[in-house]
Amino acid sequence: MKSQRAELVADAAIGLLADRGMRGLTHRAVDEAAGLPPGSTSNLARTRSALLELTLARLTELESAALAPAFAPQGAEMVETLVELAAQALWAQLTVGRRQTIARYELAFEATRRPELRTIYDRAGERFRGLAVELLSAAGSSDPVRHGRQFVAFGEGVMFDALIGAGAEPALDDLRLGVREFLRGMLGEGAS
Repeated sequence: MKSQRAELVADAAIGLLADRGMRGLTHRAVDEAAGLPPGSTSNLARTRSALLELTLARLTELESAALAPAFAPQGAEMVETLVELAAQALWAQLTVGRRQTIARYELAFEATRRPELRTIYDRAGERFRGLAVELLSAAGSSDPVRHGRQFVAFGEGVMFDALIGAGAEPALDDLRLGVREFLRGMLGEGAS
């Protein structure tokens, strides 16, 4: 992020997206939520598109930091390490990162209508998919590109169902079991 003020504005925008949705995200509302003088957000991000881009950049930064441990497994039991780290990452996105995840879904829907936001959103998504490909390659996948995409889609589906769908928020043990079963099905029964 460019500056502490940019982080403050983007964090306030994330909170507004989670609490009020896309319609509740205005420059004035961000100023109020961030405790800044009127016009401060407009001074930093002149247009709505610029504000959305700033917010998405901050979300990507926060999610990358939160998910980083899931993309750095080491040791002999690669698959079981991946299971634990992926389950913990999903749990974090559904609990302490819940508002950020909801805000990201708000931005994802908006990106379907704004090509400039779609480009940024897709670039961030490709970064996460690339990391998943690396992980599954290291775990012995026979088709790491396809499996990496499926792994990301699995996690997104779990989060969407728990936060927005009809599903209930799964317990951490349920997440571990689900990730383990998914990886075993994808990588074969030999996966730990």
